[in-house]
Amino acid sequence: MKAKHRLSDWMLQTVFVGPALVFFSIIVIVPFLMSIYYSFTEWNGVTSTIKWIGLDNFKKIIVDDKDFHSSFWFTAKFTITNVVLANLVGFSLALLLTQALKTRNILRTVFFMPNVIGGLLLGFIWQFIFVKGFATIGEATNIGFFQLPWLGDAPTAFWGLVIVSVWQTAGYLMVIYIAALANVPKDIVEAAYIDGANRWQTLRQITIPLIMPAVTVCLFLTISWAFKMYDLNVSLTKGGPFNSTQSVALNIYDEAFRNNRYGLGTAKAFIFFIVVALITMVQVWTTKKKEVEV
Repeated sequence: MKAKHRLSDWMLQTVFVGPALVFFSIIVIVPFLMSIYYSFTEWNGVTSTIKWIGLDNFKKIIVDDKDFHSSFWFTAKFTITNVVLANLVGFSLALLLTQALKTRNILRTVFFMPNVIGGLLLGFIWQFIFVKGFATIGEATNIGFFQLPWLGDAPTAFWGLVIVSVWQTAGYLMVIYIAALANVPKDIVEAAYIDGANRWQTLRQITIPLIMPAVTVCLFLTISWAFKMYDLNVSLTKGGPFNSTQSVALNIYDEAFRNNRYGLGTAKAFIFFIVVALITMVQVWTTKKKEVEV
């Protein structure tokens, strides 16, 4: 009887989970394993000749590839800046729009809308704003901020990417933070005020610890988004000027599809995957420890 029951459970699980597992394996697992194999080879992506070269690709990347090093350094700086600013803006908007404002529903929609726009289209829109819009405002007002060479100089191009990325992602993070703030028990906050705590103390000692699960999710999302930035980089700066704003994702794309060095490109992608996986694992582990139960 038990054997029949187990067989029935196994068949039921196979029927419901099996197709999803097969498609997941075909779409994700098999290509991932193939890319690991190609990272140890020399292949141009066109011919059928694939030469096994072992760790040579990784040695070349770590020792000789200065473009990859600079793109990785740029991506790291961009990620740190973007994660901090996007979460600060998103959390600030959430705090503001959980207050008793008559227009809060409209404002929530307005701040969330940039996230709906695709990265490529968003980059082209902001490219027009930086090049044409800001220049026109600068000529009319003589305000230095609008007269900066936003996409023509490395420091301003970096901040241009940060501004657009934060503008796009802050609204999405705001929604997550609003949901978390709505679940903070009001009686605990009221008890803190009765005990003499001010708003800053209540926010730091009570509200933030109670919404740490949302902080964990938002940090994970922003770290992964910032590291994997590609479409915004292509449409806004194309990695320029002089590759000073080239992200790792764009560097990998150029290596594989423009230089036709698929083996070297997949080796870079594998290194990139390991680094991002380690960073996100450490981040989740660290923030999970700070979560508290009500």
